[in-house]
Amino acid sequence: MEEIWIIGLGHFGNIAFTRLSETLKDSHFVLVDPVEKNLLKCKGPAATLRVSDGVKFLETHLKKGRKPDWIIPALPVHLAAEWILLHLGTDRLRRIPLPSEIEVLVPNPIRGSEGNLYVSHADFRCPEDCDEPRDICSITRKMRHQNMYDLLLNLSFKPFNSLNIRSYQLGPGIGGYRAEQLLEMKATVAQTTGPILLSTACRCHGVITGLERL
Repeated sequence: MEEIWIIGLGHFGNIAFTRLSETLKDSHFVLVDPVEKNLLKCKGPAATLRVSDGVKFLETHLKKGRKPDWIIPALPVHLAAEWILLHLGTDRLRRIPLPSEIEVLVPNPIRGSEGNLYVSHADFRCPEDCDEPRDICSITRKMRHQNMYDLLLNLSFKPFNSLNIRSYQLGPGIGGYRAEQLLEMKATVAQTTGPILLSTACRCHGVITGLERL
């Protein structure tokens, strides 16, 4: 049976569970949120509920011998970056600010309060049920000349190393990645020298965090 972890059961996490539990009948869902009432909205035989901070849950439960098929990040932090920071610890890895000069290299950048940079091919709010067409925007019908995950992976901004985790569409408006992608990225970050642009992105949107090995 396929296992899917949804980290964060706010608005988007709830949508992800509702839609996927209706279409993926043979899947089991592990739902994680620090607020119990958010989880109880999704109570049922297809779900295991875990009251926990999402990043700490990953640190405790994501192991090579115990990993889900898919992880859906649906919380207001860059889950991959926060988990790697927690896992490697402050004596091996730190968060660093992203220079303002990087903003001219990415589309529609927005600074988050935590220092991350959010980027998007869209300068408008996308519908929650977008099916992420391969080559065109579902709203403007214009060609998408480069997928965001490729753009961020190939971003040249010295002395930073660009690393990216691709998010795959699991349903309309729902993105996730394989647990193995996170484990592999953790190992890559641990071996990378110099500052890092760590990003997670789908075809249209992404988030970038600045990191540095110590």
